[in-house]
Amino acid sequence: MTDASATAARRPGEQALTALGLSAPAPDPADASPHSFPGGGRWRTEIPSCEGPEALAVVLKEASRLDVPIHRISQGSGVWMLTDAEITEMVESTGERDIELCLFTGPRGTWDIGGSTRTDSRGAGLRARGHDAVAGCVEDAVRATELGVKCLLVADEGVLWTLHRARAAGIIPADTTLKVSALIGPVNPAAYAVYERLGADSVNVPSDLTLDHLTEIRRVSGAPMDMYIEAPDDLGGYVRMYEVAELIRRGAPLYLKFGLSKAPAIYPYGHHMRELTLATAKERVRRGRLALDLLARHGADGDMAPLGSRLPGDLQRFEISS
Repeated sequence: MTDASATAARRPGEQALTALGLSAPAPDPADASPHSFPGGGRWRTEIPSCEGPEALAVVLKEASRLDVPIHRISQGSGVWMLTDAEITEMVESTGERDIELCLFTGPRGTWDIGGSTRTDSRGAGLRARGHDAVAGCVEDAVRATELGVKCLLVADEGVLWTLHRARAAGIIPADTTLKVSALIGPVNPAAYAVYERLGADSVNVPSDLTLDHLTEIRRVSGAPMDMYIEAPDDLGGYVRMYEVAELIRRGAPLYLKFGLSKAPAIYPYGHHMRELTLATAKERVRRGRLALDLLARHGADGDMAPLGSRLPGDLQRFEISS
């Protein structure tokens, strides 16, 4: 059970506004998520868009300088955009600090020959088009896990279910975690529960979900949730730092993702985008420091999951038929 202090409402400016007769309505305790991470804690941190060893080194140096705790570092361009040596270097650097490294599987619809993703409707988006695309994602997964990567990022329901089955069959390690991308993130509790049952160990929801939406999801699923506290422009550019304590109260167990608005897209990354990528990597860590400072000001920074923790706990899954 989670103690009451961890689920109490924290609001910016609350004491000052109450003194001026402008207090907000009392929050409903039933809105609080009853779930936590295994081993304790209601929130973890993630630095996204860390596109290679050089960007990773910048993130780790800045995190040390600003005292930003990191549970997970994720990359968005894909396993296929990294050499074996680069992946190994990233695995070793994060392993030394007990940080989970998550790499994206590919190929994805936005980068193949399908034209529908370039229409106004965006077609099938990032999903894997056809058998060969699914096979490419599996190839990425096998290659990455053989090199020591323990978390894979997916943007297709079929790929998620396939990798979950591969995990159960021993094709990839049993302790591999599967993370659903924000680009296909569910927007209702029924869909969220389906992703959990397909094998997701954490699910990135779009950053425009309301607080009530998070409460609705938590009534049907305890699977860890990922949310951009600040979202990139191509995901809406939302900045929700002042809501961070309430996001945790409603959405726990929650990964706080420190993205960056007003920054160009960098996927798929190459050295022609080096300066931008390193500069934005550094700034994401600083944004994390700002969000954590707000948590401290709200008195809600005391329930972080232990550093080094990465597993999601017991989750509901669809039965895998033989």
